Amino acid sequence: MTTRAGFVALIGEPNAGKSTLTNRMVGAKVSIVTHKVQTTRARIRGVALEGDAQIVFVDTPGLFKPRRRLDRAMVAAAWGGAADADIVVLLVEAHRGVTEGVEKILEGLTDIGKGRTVALAINKIDRVKSDALLALTKALNDRFEFAQTFMISAEKGYGCDDLKAWLGARLPESPWLYPEDQIADLPLRMIAAEMTREKLTLRLHQELPYQLTVETENWEERKDGSARVDQVIYVARDGHKGIVLGNKGETIKAISKAAREELADFMGRKVHLFLQVKVRENWLDEAERYSEMGLDFRDGAH
Repeated sequence: MTTRAGFVALIGEPNAGKSTLTNRMVGAKVSIVTHKVQTTRARIRGVALEGDAQIVFVDTPGLFKPRRRLDRAMVAAAWGGAADADIVVLLVEAHRGVTEGVEKILEGLTDIGKGRTVALAINKIDRVKSDALLALTKALNDRFEFAQTFMISAEKGYGCDDLKAWLGARLPESPWLYPEDQIADLPLRMIAAEMTREKLTLRLHQELPYQLTVETENWEERKDGSARVDQVIYVARDGHKGIVLGNKGETIKAISKAAREELADFMGRKVHLFLQVKVRENWLDEAERYSEMGLDFRDGAH
């Protein structure tokens, strides 16, 4: 049997649906999904199987106008992921059309797209009428020569099977890159930290958008098959600590419970999760925090 394998980079503006599409293709939650923009920091790869093909999705951070060091490192990671991939899929939200951000991405694609297979996926098609979809398809294809255009809803699943089949058929002939049962190449420690960070983002999205990070400090396998996981939530200011803890510790308890349940479900076994909150004023400027997120600290320099 001839097998195929390769990397597919999903690029687009923040909130275009890249994480949702990765999770839909893989059939498991490997990339965190929140309604807060810019939640994907590391290049999480989800591994999906399509017949004899293994598709490795590179879920890049959304491309946006970078302001801080972390932003610049994330944008560099996104373009790096696209440049390294066998196939690039540009995700555009149907109801938002050709925004300034999409224009910028099209310019960037012209630089990296030569000799590369680039497909267009118009997402959230259930939000617009068909004539608007046709006009948007034409406008985008006039600006860039896409190999194929797909109309999808990553959330509802419309059109996703067609996109997956097309991707699988176009990857290079190659032995599979990962064991069959592996769905993401992030170590469990990082997946666990991402799950907790997602719960924090959902709960505190008004107060603390990006001023926190989560690290798994300790992971202990227990004799009864369960795991003890110790994590530290780093915040940038003293005042943020109280917000994360909440009144009588209610917020952190709720976050811990939600993260523990999701991690236990993901791993298929019992998890004991312990969270601590620490203030680390300059974590946004520390090189090791970046490498833990799969980003290059140097990419964030001016």
